[in-house]
Amino acid sequence: MAVPKRKTSRSNTRSRRANWKATATPLTTCPGCGAETQPHMACPSCGTYKGRHYAAAERSEHQA
Repeated sequence: MAVPKRKTSRSNTRSRRANWKATATPLTTCPGCGAETQPHMACPSCGTYKGRHYAAAERSEHQA
């Protein structure tokens, strides 16, 4: 079984972890109302997805 012979330096560790960045979610425009939405999700402003209306997906006035 192979065991590390030396301690990994901070610069090597941090440069390796520098590639762990999160990517931003791409946005599309809703064909119904024109608001920006996530792809494959119901629109939060009008509640439509693929021509169907989902009332549970609409944002209420008190939610931010």
